Amino acid sequence: MEVKECVAKHPKLNRLKLIRRIVFMIVGAGLFSVGLEIFLVPNNIIDGGITGISIILAHETRLPLGIFLTVLNVPFLLLGYKQIGKTFAFSTLFAVLMMSIGTSLLIPVPPLTIDPLLASVFGGIILGIGVGLVIRSGGSLDGTEIVAILVSKKSPFSVGEIVMFFNVFILGSAGFVFGWDHAMYSLIAYFIAFKMIDITIEGVDQSKSVWIISDNNDEIGEAITSRLGRGVTYLEGEGGFTGSYKKVIFCVISRLEEAKLKSIVDEMDTGAFLAIGNIHDVKGGRFKKKDIH
Repeated sequence: MEVKECVAKHPKLNRLKLIRRIVFMIVGAGLFSVGLEIFLVPNNIIDGGITGISIILAHETRLPLGIFLTVLNVPFLLLGYKQIGKTFAFSTLFAVLMMSIGTSLLIPVPPLTIDPLLASVFGGIILGIGVGLVIRSGGSLDGTEIVAILVSKKSPFSVGEIVMFFNVFILGSAGFVFGWDHAMYSLIAYFIAFKMIDITIEGVDQSKSVWIISDNNDEIGEAITSRLGRGVTYLEGEGGFTGSYKKVIFCVISRLEEAKLKSIVDEMDTGAFLAIGNIHDVKGGRFKKKDIH
């Protein structure tokens, strides 16, 4: 009842969110199309997943790339509809259709470079940003992960391992179709795109979560607050071996503050337990830095 009332009270906000998602998916799919048709495809360089298979098939059959991007992705969306949810399925279908249309519209546009290394680097960057924008908007541009989810349920392999196997097989196939030098360029483009997806989703100034267990918890907590300007939270813990009470410090810092935090912990307690992990999003609370006087 509360959710319905909330939705009813903020119809403009919901419409703005929907419009924002659609715009980002269109922009992301457009960038992906540019990366393919203006950089990778003219230089016989492929990407991983369904996109890589589509590029190979389009090259062998001389049919438009957009046809294969749609025909190969849609069956996997239908197959995994129950596993991935209605919203994600429709978002992905919309993004794939926009990508297919984009590749068709860009066919007459000449490539910006015929240097395969430049094409790999800049094509990978643009592809990665495009995919990252679509993922941030709740969709996807490739059905490989859907296949991996379904296969992992009936095999001992994880989703990541299955996706890696698919991509190694697909990128390796480029060696037989385009030559092994182009297969190696394809690996460069794939790696760059993979890293750009992470950067686009997580942001350049990536946040990090920190857990600290020490006998000098209070001193470390005060030092983090006064010297880094970050708030800390004390959690209650129990030692697994000794069963003794442990106080755990939790805080969130920026990537640039990691080195300074480590030096603070080492200065206070060289034997302290310190665990640092990446965080995709930070929202709410008091994450904003306090002024340090």
